[in-house]
Amino acid sequence: MREFINGSETIVRGAIDAGCNFFAGYPITPATPIMLSMTKELPKVGGVAIQAEDEIAALGFCIGAAMTGARVMTATSGPGISLYSENIGAAIMGEVPVVIVDCQRLGPATGGATTVGQGDIQFLRWGTSGGYPVIVLSPASVTQCYSFTQRAFDLAERYRLPVFLATDKEMVATNTTVDVNAFERVTVQERELASAEVEFIPYQLTDSAQAPPMSPVGGPHLVRFSTSSHDEYGYLSKDPEAIGPIHMHLAEKVDKFVDEIVMVEADLHEGADTLLVSYGITARSMYSAAKIARQRGVKLSMITIQTLWPIPERALLAAMDGVKKIIVAELNLGQYRREIERLAKNGQDVIGVHRVDGRLITPNEILERL
Repeated sequence: MREFINGSETIVRGAIDAGCNFFAGYPITPATPIMLSMTKELPKVGGVAIQAEDEIAALGFCIGAAMTGARVMTATSGPGISLYSENIGAAIMGEVPVVIVDCQRLGPATGGATTVGQGDIQFLRWGTSGGYPVIVLSPASVTQCYSFTQRAFDLAERYRLPVFLATDKEMVATNTTVDVNAFERVTVQERELASAEVEFIPYQLTDSAQAPPMSPVGGPHLVRFSTSSHDEYGYLSKDPEAIGPIHMHLAEKVDKFVDEIVMVEADLHEGADTLLVSYGITARSMYSAAKIARQRGVKLSMITIQTLWPIPERALLAAMDGVKKIIVAELNLGQYRREIERLAKNGQDVIGVHRVDGRLITPNEILERL
């Protein structure tokens, strides 16, 4: 069976199938259809959807709901992520599982509300104080919007942190015909809950790289939540011996599991001297450019980054091995190209193909750089 559908609809479907039962958001182009659909569909499965008074409140509602047992999601665009920033930090510090959909549009500031962009890539990683890691997934198709949304919920529950779905205006607003059988279901791990039989220590670290269990809803535990540096009991603290391990844990629970978190789609050809790199909506033009180039006899490899953060360094280095030229296509001024340049070896030429005028990169623009 085939459907005429867009990314907004598949994100909503993926979220509900992943067990999402709480959504809060504020209208913003091009993310508003996700909010409207969640408002319509969540009550049908016993969930709750709220239109908040602003973006700050929307993510605040999600944090509160998640800490009381809900599986939560919100959706916004670049200006909303700006307003989310402090609460994203709160979710990192409090180890709150939350899925945040960023429907990117052209920036900066309010920019072009109805024009496409991929300008939030570094912002999603570094947009909060402290610089602690988050996870950012980037679907390159409408069907991936479905499965990546579910994977985002799984990662959020598994590692207790904000997980972003970095999509864009064209992906969420443009209808396309898809094979429904191509929707890939992802099993979402159930939240680890603390036992009611033992003392509950909210941030007890038996292993620095493991997220602590959460209190079951309605259980006998006293739960403390603080956005400030705190000890394992959740009490505000400045004691280096108390807060140092907690802060290191916020990084290690991601850094030590990078190989389990990251995803790429690699199409590598032996003897290729050129590597194409892209992600999200721009990857489609890369696929077309690669097909044309290979028909012309050009030997090249390509890699689609599906997990932007943490960086899939191992896969990228393997793809870059032996090539002389690396072409990075993205709808910004070279935000992910910076990461490729950091990994490139001496002599490898890293070339960017960029647009910031609200139009998509064409296959020909990539071919010109070959």
